[in-house]
Amino acid sequence: LVKFGVDGVSVYFIILTGVLMPICLIVSWGGVKYMVKEFVVCILLMEVLLIGVFSAWGLMGFYVLFESVLIPIFLMIGIWGLREEKVEAAYYLFFYTFGGSVLMLAGIFGIYGCAGTTDYDALCSIELGGWYQRVIFIGFFVSFAVKIPKIPFHIWLPQAHVEAPVAGSVILAGILLKLGGYGFIRYCWRLLPEGSEYYSPGIEILGLLSIIYGSLVTCRQIDLKRIIAYSSIAHMGLVTLGVFSHTVEGLIGGIVLMLSHGLVSSGLFIGVTYLYERHGTRLIRYYRGMVITMPLFGCVMLLLVLANASIPLSSNFVGEFIVLLGGFEYSVTVGVCGSVGIVLSAGYSLYMYNRVCFGGVSGYLGYSRDLNRREFNGVLPLVVLIYTIGVYPGIVIDTVRSVVIRGEWV
Repeated sequence: LVKFGVDGVSVYFIILTGVLMPICLIVSWGGVKYMVKEFVVCILLMEVLLIGVFSAWGLMGFYVLFESVLIPIFLMIGIWGLREEKVEAAYYLFFYTFGGSVLMLAGIFGIYGCAGTTDYDALCSIELGGWYQRVIFIGFFVSFAVKIPKIPFHIWLPQAHVEAPVAGSVILAGILLKLGGYGFIRYCWRLLPEGSEYYSPGIEILGLLSIIYGSLVTCRQIDLKRIIAYSSIAHMGLVTLGVFSHTVEGLIGGIVLMLSHGLVSSGLFIGVTYLYERHGTRLIRYYRGMVITMPLFGCVMLLLVLANASIPLSSNFVGEFIVLLGGFEYSVTVGVCGSVGIVLSAGYSLYMYNRVCFGGVSGYLGYSRDLNRREFNGVLPLVVLIYTIGVYPGIVIDTVRSVVIRGEWV
């Protein structure tokens, strides 16, 4: 029997899923040219499975739903992808994430053999042996590290984003990557605290590598979607940094940053798709002066890019600031190195906006139609939520803190 439940951690990811799925339908309104009914069914199936993942209250139920999510996203990229390599990208995604999840299944069997149950509440009251936790933790960590993704398990993500339709990119960046972070918080930290503590120095190093490497590689990209994809690797590395600092601040900051990244990256992918639909290219060298011909688009992208650069009053700023508090509490070196990633994120975010929107009108492109009402309404809720959370972060922080303290997570 699969149990379901919601607490102050999972409820925000369910809300995020509920917000992004209608937006996926709005922004894909004119972009899907064939098998439209099947496309809508695929999105709705994805929503049901994701809500099930975030509300599953047992290891086996979580694993089954965690794996089932791969089916609709595999079909979405493979069937409705934008370019010739869409099938290859779909298989990359499927086999990378499925291969990592096999290790989690082995860990679930190990927990069941030791504890005799996979019920989440029962497992929270059972303390597994230290060496046993260390062995099982490896399987869970690899599975979630592939999904988040962490270096060196990140190869599948840029390819999947480049080939995916706009709805696929929004779901990938906005929700699917959060399954890894949610798994770290819900299962690695809560059920395997000794294993998590034992491996935390190595995981913090991997997190720093993801932040710095992801940011530097982002600076070298020429495809707009790849810029946002590698940026996601860097931001999710910061999430891992906060979660495995084993501090209340790090955990709260990691959750806020995941929610914020889900909104910001989704908005950026939607904006890039609007350009691609008009001009048929995502290469940054062809764009210049878009704010002249598309002023409304320029205003919306500016708000999203500033949020990606963690400007104060944005939700990214709140999440990254609290994560760095946890990082400095864990180690000054970790905090300083993590701060470098924030500086780099401001650099590549502002460079991308400056290159695309400012300057004279590009000679490669013709007249650019500005956003219509449907396109503007598709991205407006994301901008409103980003700055609402940035101004009133207590709507998330207070609930998460109460759950963490009441549950004695730290």
